[in-house]
Amino acid sequence: MRVLIIEDEEALALAIARGLRREGMAVDVSLDGADGLEKALLTAYDVVVLDRNLPGLHGDEVCARLAGERSETRILMLTAARSLRDKVSGLNLGADDYLGKPFAFEELVARVRALSRRSGPARPPVLRRQDVDLDPASRRAWRRNGELDLTNKEFGVLEALLSASGAIVSSEDLLEKVWDENTDPFSNVVRVTIMTLRKKLGEPPLIETVAGAGYRL
Repeated sequence: MRVLIIEDEEALALAIARGLRREGMAVDVSLDGADGLEKALLTAYDVVVLDRNLPGLHGDEVCARLAGERSETRILMLTAARSLRDKVSGLNLGADDYLGKPFAFEELVARVRALSRRSGPARPPVLRRQDVDLDPASRRAWRRNGELDLTNKEFGVLEALLSASGAIVSSEDLLEKVWDENTDPFSNVVRVTIMTLRKKLGEPPLIETVAGAGYRL
């Protein structure tokens, strides 16, 4: 899952990013509205966590612009204003959910996960192909009823491949879905992660390399 946090309180933005990364998400951070909008328009994020009162470009304008793009990215708006009028206003701008500050981090994680399930085509709560099962909510995966001990990146790659339902997923798509903007696009992190994931999945092999195109289950 790829998440963008647009929040001008740097300490809060970095704390949210650290927490979401511990939950296995790939997270980018922007500290002002104009930069955040540019990133959101360039990258297919699953969820944008958007502060309302932003410098550079107000969060309301960012929300309206993103909603106007009709993308599959979901928007969780954050604000210190907690009144019903503010909530209705934010939702009318195109936000998919609204969370007042201060908030419990566990609730933020739950809302981000719920929104991510609504981004892109509908999919079942547990992903299954052949003898592999993956539960995104609990971040657990199994093969032949034996639980797999996966790193966050291995889990993300397996989730992306299962979600593709047998279609080819390119290395570029995996980088965009599983890694954040700090990853060198010319590195071999995808190939290395696929290699370690193959070992953990065991025999018979499940991940096929399609020359010049990517990978599929």
